[in-house]
Amino acid sequence: MNMPRFTPYLGIVAALVLGTFIVAFSGSMTVSNTPARVASDASSTISVVPKVLTKEVPNITLPTTTLPSLESPAGGGSASGGKATATTEITPAPVTPRKKVPPPASAPIAPAPAPSVPVFVSTSLSTLESASLDASASALRAALVNIICYVPAGSGLHSMSGSGVIVDPKGIILTNAHVAQYFLLANRNVSCTVRSGSPATDSYIAALIYISPVWLRANAGVLTEAMPSGTGEYDFALLAITKSAPRNDSGQATIVTLPSSFPFLPLATTPPLSGTPIVIASYGAQFLESSQVQSSLFPTVVFGSVKDVFTFAVNTIDVLALGGSAAAQEGSSGGGVASANGELIGTITTSTVSGDTNSRSLSAITASYIRAEYASETGQALDLLLAKPTSTAITDFASQIPALESILTARLP
Repeated sequence: MNMPRFTPYLGIVAALVLGTFIVAFSGSMTVSNTPARVASDASSTISVVPKVLTKEVPNITLPTTTLPSLESPAGGGSASGGKATATTEITPAPVTPRKKVPPPASAPIAPAPAPSVPVFVSTSLSTLESASLDASASALRAALVNIICYVPAGSGLHSMSGSGVIVDPKGIILTNAHVAQYFLLANRNVSCTVRSGSPATDSYIAALIYISPVWLRANAGVLTEAMPSGTGEYDFALLAITKSAPRNDSGQATIVTLPSSFPFLPLATTPPLSGTPIVIASYGAQFLESSQVQSSLFPTVVFGSVKDVFTFAVNTIDVLALGGSAAAQEGSSGGGVASANGELIGTITTSTVSGDTNSRSLSAITASYIRAEYASETGQALDLLLAKPTSTAITDFASQIPALESILTARLP
């Protein structure tokens, strides 16, 4: 056989056979494309909550400032109608929390002079943020009050000056439990007056409509402690303005009619994140003599931002770290922290009180924490309490006062 004649044809046949094999094989295959790897977006829960989970609230020591003497002015706001005279200590935020972390080291003591006018410290803000915060600052300052309580001489207690913020147009004041606890001691001739203005002057008489019993049971002894400390947990209370305080104008005692609506700042429902621009206001009194506390106490207003956030639980923003500022001083307890949208997002509870004010650590519990804790303690939403007529809220809480008073008096001299 002449093989060379068939060689070209053999190549063609081989190519046809190979093509048939490839087609048959490919018909039995499934092609799968590997997708490109996509980076997942972190949700707000993922990005914020782990930060909170790892942080316990610092326990901050708050030494009291002893003043020579402080006397209740004649006719001034005594729940018992009497006059109280006392050696006084202006008390900052006394609390004893369940979580303890060593306090941060204090800078060398370098007291700033007593401010004779409101203090404003601003950070770099956009024009829109600045305008919004300016409006919030005006609203917060109008709703800010000073709460001053006098104790009888020889009682073993100290008189106190703190702050509060009106959170409802009916005249409901949010403050700290360690401030409001003095309202439980009216039977011991302790008298408290709510003051307002610049400088602060006697304005209103108020009554308790809520104080955290959990805080009282955990901190019943702080009234007599020289160096109380804490984190601010459970440290909130609500007062209702009941009437005007007698004013002594030109030697004449006068009564001013209560307004039909009080300036107020609504309580926020959600907490801010770290970095949120804020405004802080309080009646800081650390650098004042006793006579100045009574006659020359001005509000302090500070612009800044939330420096950090902490939790009392596992996944909630309960405490705002506000850093150092002119607001970081004794007497600021119960002061307010407002956001640019005109809501009260926190109430001041603790602060270091030594060293330059700019080097101190000021903290506030969040409005959302207060709402949640109130609901946990009472089984009701805080808005239900705020919706009650003032007289009803006072009457409903009055029956609880004797038992709450006994928690304190059991530890008093």
